[in-house]
Amino acid sequence: MTLKPKVELFCDGACLRNPGPGGWGYLLRMGKNEREGSGAETDTTNNRMELMAAIRGLEALTKPCDVALFSDSQYVVKGIKTWLASWKRNGWRRTDKQPVLNVELWQALDTQLHRHRVEANWVKGHAGHIENERVDELANRAAHSIQ
Repeated sequence: MTLKPKVELFCDGACLRNPGPGGWGYLLRMGKNEREGSGAETDTTNNRMELMAAIRGLEALTKPCDVALFSDSQYVVKGIKTWLASWKRNGWRRTDKQPVLNVELWQALDTQLHRHRVEANWVKGHAGHIENERVDELANRAAHSIQ
């Protein structure tokens, strides 16, 4: 059995109005090596940007990894840990039989979750967590860049 590289992924999304201009940002860390990424969309929602941050961070990894993902989004963390399996089992429908919102993004994230082994962790936002503050800054800067 080969060991997969261990990576930390910090990710965050931001929306100036909800909906409105939004941005996402991520920070990847493997040992002492770090890489950042960010992007923006003109008409989006906060939840979509939170998902995009996780997706783009995982997509940036060039090979399968063991990933400790950190997000201040309960939507992303609960989605990965709890909701995703039942949504898939129910044909991408919630327990109330309504379609899953942002389904194309959840499907893209699911693809990445099959590529990597991901442990999703919630961190409190705007509470001085250094890496979370950094990705919040990246996401907000990206959102403001298209305002």
